[in-house]
Amino acid sequence: MDVLYAAKGKKAVRLDLKKEKPAKADLLALILGPSGNLRAPAIRKGRTLIVGFDEVAYKKVFG
Repeated sequence: MDVLYAAKGKKAVRLDLKKEKPAKADLLALILGPSGNLRAPAIRKGRTLIVGFDEVAYKKVFG
């Protein structure tokens, strides 16, 4: 993945994984839910991954 959009509640984060190198634990905290499974919805389009629902992210990726 080159870009990750992660939304939890009203908080949304965009990471450019080509430029930023977050720690593995930070990345897992963004994409995994409390049960340890990938948070839903999770959608991959090309080299972009969207985890959680954020209307702005969906418009940028699919708009």
